[in-house]
Amino acid sequence: MHRPFFRVVFTVAVSFALSACGFNPSTASSKHSAKAPASPKTSHRQSPQSKSLVPWGATAASSILPGDILIADSHNNRILLVTPQKKIVWQYPKPGQPSLLHDDDDVFFGPHFDEIITNQEGYNVISIINFKTRQVVWNYGHAGVPGSLPGYLNTPDDAFLYAKPKGDIITVADIRNQRILFISRKTHQILKQYGQTGVMAVNPPATYSAPNGDFPAPHGGMLVTQINGNDAMLLNRHNQVRYTVHFPSFLSYPSDANFTPHGNIIVAFYTNPGAVVEMSPTGKVLWLYRPLSGPGRLDRPSLAVKLPNGLVLLNDDYNDRVIVINPKTNQIVWQYGHTGIPGTAPGYLNIPDGLDLLPPGIVPGGHNPIGHHLWSYPHNGY
Repeated sequence: MHRPFFRVVFTVAVSFALSACGFNPSTASSKHSAKAPASPKTSHRQSPQSKSLVPWGATAASSILPGDILIADSHNNRILLVTPQKKIVWQYPKPGQPSLLHDDDDVFFGPHFDEIITNQEGYNVISIINFKTRQVVWNYGHAGVPGSLPGYLNTPDDAFLYAKPKGDIITVADIRNQRILFISRKTHQILKQYGQTGVMAVNPPATYSAPNGDFPAPHGGMLVTQINGNDAMLLNRHNQVRYTVHFPSFLSYPSDANFTPHGNIIVAFYTNPGAVVEMSPTGKVLWLYRPLSGPGRLDRPSLAVKLPNGLVLLNDDYNDRVIVINPKTNQIVWQYGHTGIPGTAPGYLNIPDGLDLLPPGIVPGGHNPIGHHLWSYPHNGY
């Protein structure tokens, strides 16, 4: 997500023109359609009843954050679970214990909220941690050794864990290998791959150029972000392009595009000053946040997500903070971390590079029903 590397010289169209079609994979084609896409169904979002629930670790409900925030505190090699009241209620490792993580770049709860998956981007390893025991129960990759052969990764980003009837599957954007992998948890075998290993070219679906996002999408699809394409594309489950959204040409280095509750696309731009953009699937800019100075200025943000209440949660990596922005006022309404001051004490972070939300009503560590994730969509197994 956050590691800069060499980029291919390319031309980005100034126009936001794109091709689009619906989410139904039964009508999929590798050709781009001119139809406007349907929005993802929002039945996976929190129910009205859940809004009043107190988050698992919190003492009271919050109008800003509907749940506790899971944070990848990458340069402290730890993971924190923080309440809306900014109290740490869980962390890996336990205070005073050694960490087996190195540069944990992203963290996402598993489908049942009993496990956490993290990609250690600069360390070339994916790990799964049992929430209750805090034990690393699964690894893929060779620690500190980049590679492209089976069992190796090179700058992995956005690892997701899916529960499937025939066995759990891990997806990951393997950035410098120019591919997206589907890995069997049981066998460690690569089950499927998008892109050609080592071929960096903006020509999806045949090849990709520095893919750094592989977020879940409806009906088993995937929203892929290309750094060198300055774009995001919706793929169906067969790696066929349904539509592509080209980001504004005055911005660069898109990071981890994902869907909002209403089916739009939100993406952070890993630059200084950084930016966040929300766009429709047809390429219309709906919201742009890009202060050039002042306390709201971003420094290499790498993930922004839109909460069910309409606020935007993001990690502002090199400002050492996680924040919530009100898009109506463009004001920061919540912050964890001290701006530009790294640290390990409570209230401090050191380059937080990933986050997830623990929704109210969910007890982590138990075998919860699948659903209620920010990226739970119909038929995508999350």
